[in-house]
Amino acid sequence: MFQLAIVSGKGGTGKTTLAGSLSSLFDSIVMADCDVDAPNLHLILENKLIEKFEYYGGKKAEISDQCISCGLCEKFCRFDAIIRGGPYSIDPYACEGCGMCVAICPANAISLKDNKSGDYFLSQSNEIPLVHALLTPGEETSGGLVAEVRKLAINVAEKGKKEIIIIDGAPGIGCPATSSITGATYVLAVAEPTVSGNHDLARIVETIRHFKRDFGIVINKWDLNTSKSAFIESWCGANGIELLGKIPFDEQVEKATIIGKPVVAMDDSVAAQAIKRIALRLKRKIFGGVEE
Repeated sequence: MFQLAIVSGKGGTGKTTLAGSLSSLFDSIVMADCDVDAPNLHLILENKLIEKFEYYGGKKAEISDQCISCGLCEKFCRFDAIIRGGPYSIDPYACEGCGMCVAICPANAISLKDNKSGDYFLSQSNEIPLVHALLTPGEETSGGLVAEVRKLAINVAEKGKKEIIIIDGAPGIGCPATSSITGATYVLAVAEPTVSGNHDLARIVETIRHFKRDFGIVINKWDLNTSKSAFIESWCGANGIELLGKIPFDEQVEKATIIGKPVVAMDDSVAAQAIKRIALRLKRKIFGGVEE
């Protein structure tokens, strides 16, 4: 099973635009949206919810009425999660579930409880399975939730005998991004031709190389800054990185997003034409021998 992860050094570079369009250009696929903090792939893919799952990604402390209000837990909590009172209580947004209060409590009044950190979903977009999720605001276990999305996508692909999983990865280089990359067969990094875009691209490339994944680069909106695009092309060449394509700025992308469609569904879209050429190059990598 081929796992294609689409990532970027930051959000807003066009990952979801590309992933949504590839869903229309590949057969035998499962789509997985691994941006669990701000998922939006389901917004441009018509979908029907099939099943919902709860995600418990950590533990929170709870104080029972056995509390003797000695204040030791407040003294030793490094996260200022203890609320003074009789009995004391826990601020669930500050608690990291480290268990120090449990260990220090002389009355055995504190325990750690499983904490629901979000939900993940199996939907159907036309005939395509789509796995996506939403982390509860304030929770910090996004990497674990991404792992659940990946596991469900693999399970659905195996049961349905699908050949490819297309992953709309989490932005940045943090835990959810690395969880999107781990285990991928091929990683496609989307860059934008700006000063910060160059910096973000270098960071994500370093991250991908750390995990020893095969990868290539796409420059989105390349014609908005041709000199920076030329710099990225030159940088790729100097570092032995494959440039899989360049997508021009196209107002049809925004129009497609507004009506909830992949841009490849729009007529006369220059961005769609570029994405179709990128898809052909990806198919050559996956299947071999596909002519442009």
